[in-house]
Amino acid sequence: MIKHIVFFKLKEPTAENIEQTVKVLRDMDGKIPQLRSLQVGADIVRSERSYDLALIIEVDSLEDLEAYAVHPVHQEVIRYINTVKDHTLAVDFEI
Repeated sequence: MIKHIVFFKLKEPTAENIEQTVKVLRDMDGKIPQLRSLQVGADIVRSERSYDLALIIEVDSLEDLEAYAVHPVHQEVIRYINTVKDHTLAVDFEI
């Protein structure tokens, strides 16, 4: 199984922008067959080193991760994220 974790720092981390981005990310749930689990959360500490949001998904294999990456629903999310993000970080690892 593969765990894919992405951290998002928004250009304008207002409560409204964070809430909308969480909604957009959560909306992938149930729409991409390869996703075994999906979690999204907003940072509650809000320190200088904090990112605003995190996305954690699990898929069965690297092939499923690749299929997720090009899935039309995920591509739509990427288009939105590119309009609101300042920076992202990602880590993918086997569990």
